[in-house]
Amino acid sequence: MTKETTTTDLAKVWAARMTNVERDQTFPDSEPRDAATLMLIDRSGAKPKVLLGRRHAGHKFMPGKFVFPGGRIEPLDRIMPAASELDPATEKKLLERVKNPGVAFARAIALAAVREMAEETGLLLGSKRNDAPAVPGEIWADFAKAHVHPDLGQIHFIARAITPPRRPKRYDTRFLTADATAIADKIEGIVGPESELVELTWVPIEEATHLDMPTITGVVLEELAARVAAGMGHELPVPFYFMIEKQFFRELL
Repeated sequence: MTKETTTTDLAKVWAARMTNVERDQTFPDSEPRDAATLMLIDRSGAKPKVLLGRRHAGHKFMPGKFVFPGGRIEPLDRIMPAASELDPATEKKLLERVKNPGVAFARAIALAAVREMAEETGLLLGSKRNDAPAVPGEIWADFAKAHVHPDLGQIHFIARAITPPRRPKRYDTRFLTADATAIADKIEGIVGPESELVELTWVPIEEATHLDMPTITGVVLEELAARVAAGMGHELPVPFYFMIEKQFFRELL
């Protein structure tokens, strides 16, 4: 069996797994909000590891689940300066099947992921310099204080998934990754018993899929493992998961 055949077979399995999840789709329908998630990966050892956070048990949304840091795009993410820009192939894929494509939107996706990583874990990704970046507002102030400039060239686009219709919260999420070597600084005291994330843990990808996490998170972890095995090139195709008439489809961008 060739690697291509194996990937094709797994693609069918992944889409079916997404379809077969029991979910309540009786809520009023809504438009999905653009969001970004960052999967930090450590490939320095024999087995690649990913950084996962466990959500507070008191949260209404995915309580106690292991997740990757992420959230919605904010307006200031579009104008935050960076040490380097997105790889052209990554930028192109981020803008495929988007209503209003533009470089600012692609940048905003990547920068939102970097910002959310900082807000939820205290980890600042990018390049540390003598001068502070000219941040556009308070939500980016920690990067200015630490003299860390986001480095978009380090960002890889791994997968995209849209929450099914008629769910209470809907997101059009782009799953991105960066290497652990991108960590330039850390803010202490962000993760703890009363925080959004109560703990952070580095887990080998194969073991991480067995943790209590949303189905899409487990599927994307396997997509990440496949991407690592394929060499992590920016030009590699990106899977896009979406539902039509209660069936999930997986197409490549």
